[in-house]
Amino acid sequence: MSYPEIVKNGLWNNNQALVALLGLCPLLAVSNTLINGLGLGLATTVVLILSNGTISFIRNWVRQEVRLPVFVLVIASFVTAVELVMNAWFHDLHKILGIFIPLIVTNCTIVGRAEAFASRNPVPQSMVDGLSMGMGFTLVLMTLGGLREFIGQGTILSGIHLMFGEAARGLSFSMGEDYHGLILAILPPGAFFGLGLLIALKHLIDKRSAQRATATETQTTATPAPAEG
Repeated sequence: MSYPEIVKNGLWNNNQALVALLGLCPLLAVSNTLINGLGLGLATTVVLILSNGTISFIRNWVRQEVRLPVFVLVIASFVTAVELVMNAWFHDLHKILGIFIPLIVTNCTIVGRAEAFASRNPVPQSMVDGLSMGMGFTLVLMTLGGLREFIGQGTILSGIHLMFGEAARGLSFSMGEDYHGLILAILPPGAFFGLGLLIALKHLIDKRSAQRATATETQTTATPAPAEG
């Protein structure tokens, strides 16, 4: 598989949140603000890249009978390292994300990519797959979190200082105290409704793209070839 195909699959065609519907537990629980989604998404992406690369590197030395325990051990090691880094450098964000950082170990997206891709492909392709799958997951987290945050609280980038320091506080946007928001958006049902709308939007875009491609192909086939002189 070529690198453009790997990236396209990760970001769109096989997006783990919108197509495979994996990793929904952290996706729905953490996506109440854009920054929370960004923080967990980046942590997941780092683990995906490192675990995919490592598993691809050792794939020929691991017996089939023990491959899943080995995969989980590799993933757990990187999750522990990422959690320690976040606790040291992004302590407040680490407290907000809480249990969902160590739960990255059980994220079906990471285990699934290790089994379906990294264990069968070279290291460079596996790391690109981890990057693209992670960024696709992160973009869904950010989009859902941003929509829920804006509708529910009337803010965008609230808590940005948790990741980028106090100097970044001015980048946040607020509708003001007069905006009371729709409380449903930041409650658990809002996450389900929001994700459902994003999935429906993706299906609509894919359907229209397929229709345009079919129409173009039909038009090209129906066009008569120029007569030879």
